[in-house]
Amino acid sequence: MIVSIDRKKVKHLKDCIFCKIVRNEIPSYTIYEDDVVKAFLDISQGTPGHTLVIPKKHIANIFEYDPELAAAVFSRIPKIARAVKDSNPDIKGMNILNNNGQVAYQSVFHSHFHLVPRYTNHDDFSMTFKDNSNKYTPDDLKKIQDSIVAHIGD
Repeated sequence: MIVSIDRKKVKHLKDCIFCKIVRNEIPSYTIYEDDVVKAFLDISQGTPGHTLVIPKKHIANIFEYDPELAAAVFSRIPKIARAVKDSNPDIKGMNILNNNGQVAYQSVFHSHFHLVPRYTNHDDFSMTFKDNSNKYTPDDLKKIQDSIVAHIGD
């Protein structure tokens, strides 16, 4: 299914750096673009090929997506990720990240997905997940589960 976004309905913020990139007011190394998304090299290049995928419509974070935009944006990520991976035979894997809110390391408040190619365990990128399982009883986990389930909408 191909979803097309009416350009007249696409909202941009005047001072948002990613909206400026979408409007071609700021140059970028664009690797993919259609009516819904723009993908371009992250200027920081955490690892070679580090790419950002953004919706052209300005939304701040994952919490603002409606189902249609989410489907349209997310459905394009595998194709872009494959192109990045296929561009260099040394790429062995890829982290795909989406940070939401300042506490989660979001620095540009226009939703974006990082495609970070991984070359070795010792390249310039790392993530740490701490095991806190010993801090939670089955009852604690059940309470967390019930709270989340109570907030799942249609």
